[in-house]
Amino acid sequence: MSRVRITQLTNRPDFPEPFDHLAGGSVWLVEDVERRITEHQPWKARGADEPPPPD
Repeated sequence: MSRVRITQLTNRPDFPEPFDHLAGGSVWLVEDVERRITEHQPWKARGADEPPPPD
């Protein structure tokens, strides 16, 4: 994943707040990021590469 894409994702209002801000950048808790994935992209939480086709 590129830096640009990570910046796009972390700037979204629905992305978790960073746990801390260090000199090298922001730090998120794994649990917070995984919860966001589960809530917003459940197919990725299950290990699929793409969402299921529409019904």
